[in-house]
Amino acid sequence: MAMKRWGSKLWLVLPVLLLVVSGIVAFSIIKSSGGKDKVQAISCTGEKSSDFSCWQQHYQAIVEDKSPEAAFVDFKSEYNTNAYVKSNCHQIGHVIGREAAKKYVTLSATYAHGDNFCWSGYYHGAIETIAARIGPKNIVSQLNNVCVELNKDGKYSFNYYNCVHGMGHGLMAVEGDNLFTALHGCDSYTGTWEQESCYGGVFMENVMDEINPGEHSNYLKSDDLLYPCDAANDRYKEQCYLMQTSHMLAKVNFDYQKVFDLCSSVATPYDATCYQSLGRDVSGQSSSDQALTVQRCMLGATEAAKENCFTGAVKDFISYFHSDQQGLAMCKAIPDDALASSCHDQAVEYYKSF
Repeated sequence: MAMKRWGSKLWLVLPVLLLVVSGIVAFSIIKSSGGKDKVQAISCTGEKSSDFSCWQQHYQAIVEDKSPEAAFVDFKSEYNTNAYVKSNCHQIGHVIGREAAKKYVTLSATYAHGDNFCWSGYYHGAIETIAARIGPKNIVSQLNNVCVELNKDGKYSFNYYNCVHGMGHGLMAVEGDNLFTALHGCDSYTGTWEQESCYGGVFMENVMDEINPGEHSNYLKSDDLLYPCDAANDRYKEQCYLMQTSHMLAKVNFDYQKVFDLCSSVATPYDATCYQSLGRDVSGQSSSDQALTVQRCMLGATEAAKENCFTGAVKDFISYFHSDQQGLAMCKAIPDDALASSCHDQAVEYYKSF
């Protein structure tokens, strides 16, 4: 069976996000008579319960007034009980990371207060702030220096990956979400591994722009769900297709069979990448539910489609739980011995990176 096998650090989870209304209490920043910013609690019920800016102010205030750690305590509690927080968790992680980088200034200090919760959004957001601080005029010339302190041992740690991948998000921010300009910025990395990790951040930000409140992507099309991947240079296609199914699913009302069909139209070897991307979203959309993941990946028309779907799904299980146990259990539940064995092998290999 044809299988695209990824380097362990080049996998990033991007579940498609569903907006579900729920009630919260958030904070806003107001000026006191003395000019000092203070935190005031406001109610985010009713219409505000689905207002992302309310969450943004809430976590900005906690980081500023207390710490990122305190923000994550609140964040994890809300995540377990509030569907809106859960569906927007990666972006909320970005918010906490961006604010932390403003507070602690240096990369090492900011990362010391971080948390991998919800697919490492904190670290990506932190790099967005650092990239903005460097600015568009200097970002390319400094690209190879920003994250180097996280890779002193040359072992490509998860923190180093999050930094380089986060720089893709940062390049999109400083380049005004100009996708191809940001990709060219990633080309300035001297290492292929770094370039690929950065490309992934660019394409992830592009898909997130479709979801983030107040944002819009000029590089996604409703009448061509493979765009921009089908128009990108070959060196960008792998990372593009690894993110693209999140956009596809949103546009076909989460019809997994239709996305399998779309992936089958992608030229080799990127069809395998597309199926793995779909597997990640299959897991992400179900919060890594074993039965639903197996059911949906089995919709693939070929063994290769199913196998790559399960590869993407089990990597998402491991990233979601930060454990291999749930992923291995999912593999064991696959009603096909060859597919189950392949899934198991992928899980074992991927978990070595944690």
